[in-house]
Amino acid sequence: MDGLRATVEHLAAIDRPSASPGEREAAEWIADRLRAEGCSDVRIDEEDAHGTYWWPLGLAAAIAGVAGFSRNRTVRLAAGAFGAAAIADDISGGRQWFRRRFLPKRSTWNVHGRVGDPNAPHTVIIVAHHDAAHWSLLFHPGVAPWFAEKFPEQHANADTTPPLMFPVVGGPLLTALGAVTGSKILRRVGAGLSLATAATMVEIGSRSTVPGANDNLTGVALLLALAQSLRENPAPGVQVVLLSTGSEESFMEGMQAFGRRHFGHFPTDSTHVICVDTLGSGELSMCEGEGMLFMRDYPMDFKDLVSDAAASEGVHIARGIKFRNATDGLIALRAGYPTVMIGSMNEFRVPSNYHWPTDTAENVDYACVAAATVACDATVRALADGRRSG
Repeated sequence: MDGLRATVEHLAAIDRPSASPGEREAAEWIADRLRAEGCSDVRIDEEDAHGTYWWPLGLAAAIAGVAGFSRNRTVRLAAGAFGAAAIADDISGGRQWFRRRFLPKRSTWNVHGRVGDPNAPHTVIIVAHHDAAHWSLLFHPGVAPWFAEKFPEQHANADTTPPLMFPVVGGPLLTALGAVTGSKILRRVGAGLSLATAATMVEIGSRSTVPGANDNLTGVALLLALAQSLRENPAPGVQVVLLSTGSEESFMEGMQAFGRRHFGHFPTDSTHVICVDTLGSGELSMCEGEGMLFMRDYPMDFKDLVSDAAASEGVHIARGIKFRNATDGLIALRAGYPTVMIGSMNEFRVPSNYHWPTDTAENVDYACVAAATVACDATVRALADGRRSG
């Protein structure tokens, strides 16, 4: 665990907003470490990204909100439909056409290396990310404990995290529906939600970047530890691609770019993807599915394989929660790859210090990160031994 801690502490000291010089510095350091651990074909891919989510969501919502006060029904319909379509595409791992066509771009950096035989019949891609998020009052860590105390039964029975993005897309959608139906109530509610979304995005954009130790330097630490394990004890029959993306916090822009550049080299029938994100919260967990707008389930046979492989090494992975946010795993899942997402949660069933200034290296549960490393190592070896999921 000393190695895991050293990785997190070093990178947490670097200010790493999406698509920033700090993100590039982190990528270069990770690349050096991958080479030191014996990885081959280590590369840093420079890609185009916008680098935020508050601008595309805030602008699309503001357009719909302002149009909601127009007396022209066609304007309200067009603006509401445009805003809802832009937001829905952006948050669901789609083409992100609004930001890519209309918003400025800068560079982001993905880093990846390989362990094992490049001609092996099977590939496992393990993906983390090295950029960090802005904090916001929206993510106040007191919300989950308050809800658990006030509504214990609902908290205990919940199998899905809160749908934070429903009101974001709902505001423009209600604006459009108000135009279609002529309903003043729908128009006013839609305008109000849209403008509230825009104000929230302004607040998020005005905040600083958190250290991002749990989210997601714990995932980066796992990649480096796994590289060491596979160097010392190879797993013949499988090549492992260790990938750390940039601009994950701007809605998976780095993973989108990796897919455009590299997915064509990895057939979906011989490649599995493991996304590791926010591993240091206390209890290891595996998402049953995820999606900010449309829930997409991860394949049951691969989830079972991971659970069984981890259990064979004495590691328990909690199951049963669906994630109403999104990670890089969603991009691989949409591309047709058997994918799982491994994370962690605290006693309130949320990631600790999520998008909050207290997401520091000293607040990470490194035993949980170590357990995740063992689970991923066991899964790679299970796949190398011929156990497969389709």
